[in-house]
This record gives sequence, C-alpha cells and structure tokens, in this order.
Amino acid sequence: MIEPTESLLKYDTPISISKGRVRKTVKVRPFKVSPQQPADSPVPPPPKTKSGSPEDEEILNVIFPPRECLEGNQLWVQRVSTAPCTRADVVNLEEVLDRKLQQKRALETGICPVRRELYSQCFDELIRQVTINCTERGLLLLRVRDEIQLSITAYQSLYESSVVFGMRKALQAEQDKMDMRQRISNLEKEKQDLTKQLNEQKAEWIANEKRNEEKWEGQEKKHMEQIQFLKRTNQQLKAQLEGMVTPKK
Repeated sequence: MIEPTESLLKYDTPISISKGRVRKTVKVRPFKVSPQQPADSPVPPPPKTKSGSPEDEEILNVIFPPRECLEGNQLWVQRVSTAPCTRADVVNLEEVLDRKLQQKRALETGICPVRRELYSQCFDELIRQVTINCTERGLLLLRVRDEIQLSITAYQSLYESSVVFGMRKALQAEQDKMDMRQRISNLEKEKQDLTKQLNEQKAEWIANEKRNEEKWEGQEKKHMEQIQFLKRTNQQLKAQLEGMVTPKK
C-alpha cells in the first residue's frame, strides 16, 4: 500500500488510475511504498463518505492539485480530501501541529523554515475545511494566503539584500580598517624619520651655535687686545708729544 507524504493537509487514499483516464496535473513529492504490499497491487478506493458537491471537489482540485506518482507501470493519484470537517478534526489538527513543531524542533521565535512550512500546511488544511463549507470564504482565504506568501517573499528578498549589503559594508569597513592601519603605520614611520631629521638638525644647530660662540669670544678677545694695544700706544705717543711740547728750563 502506498503511504502518502507526511503533511497536515488532509488527502484521500491514493488510488490507481489508468494513464489514459488521467489528465496532466502538477507533480509533487512522491509517495512511499510500504514493504508489506507490492507497488502494482490494486488498492480499493476509500469508502464513500459525506462530502462536498462536485463543484467543491473541482475547486479543491484547482486550489490543491492532485499528487501523482508513477510506480513501475502503475500510476497512482492522490486528491485532497473533500470530507467535511468536525470540531474534533480541528482539535486534532491543533494537537498534530503542536506535536510536529516539537518533533522537528522548530524555533519558537525568529526565522525558522520548519515552523513556516508546518504553519503553511496548517493554513492549507484550514482553507480546505472552509472551502467545503463555504466556497467563497475558502477562495477569500486563498487570496489571503497568497498575499501573505508574497509579503513573506518580499521580506525575505529584503532580508537577503540587507544581509548582502551588510556583508559588503562589513568587508568594505574591514578593508578601510586595513588601509587606515597601513596609513597609520606609514605616518608613524614618517614621524620617526622627521623626528630623526629634527634631532640631527638640532644637534647641528647646537654645534653651529657653539662654534659661533667660540668664534665670537675669540674675536672679542682679539678686539680687546687691539684696544689695549692702541691705548698703550696712545699713552706713549701722548707722553712723547708732551715731552716735545714742554719747554726745557
């Protein structure tokens, strides 16, 4: 017997249909074959239960296309269930949802693909239940679901673009940081070179000042010696002049 893919959306039991009688529908995830029964063994259709009208069934098939699986030469088709929903079904759906959230360890907050997938399946099941009772209400919920999915897709694109933008800015900031460090290193080296040149110029200036001071002191000493020599010469000439001018008695 073929086991349907695990989903919160309720499907009927898969049935074997001849290829010529089946219209092309959207193919989704394959079913699993149970080892207790061969894949080509016939499976009787589910028992007739009180369900919606053929129009409701057709609408449900449009909203949720039947799933198909080819096992060997046998084609299996599984349509969404058209059985009306009871209060017990809703309570059971809530319990199954909570159990699956725990089993698959879905995150309670933040972005979690597992939690989103389970709630999406739960929303699809609610749409199925509402559509059976009121087609218009189900179609309106379908519009709401599609709008929510569009909004989520838009937010996801915005998030991805913001992540890319943030990564680009982070890489740019890291590159700017490296460039700034290199510039600081170059400026530090330039500062050291300028400090070394300044110290050399200071030493040269001190040496020049010392030489100029020694030179000035030498010239000052020589100048004083010349002044003293000229004074002595002047005294001698003055004495000789006075001796020549003074008359002898």
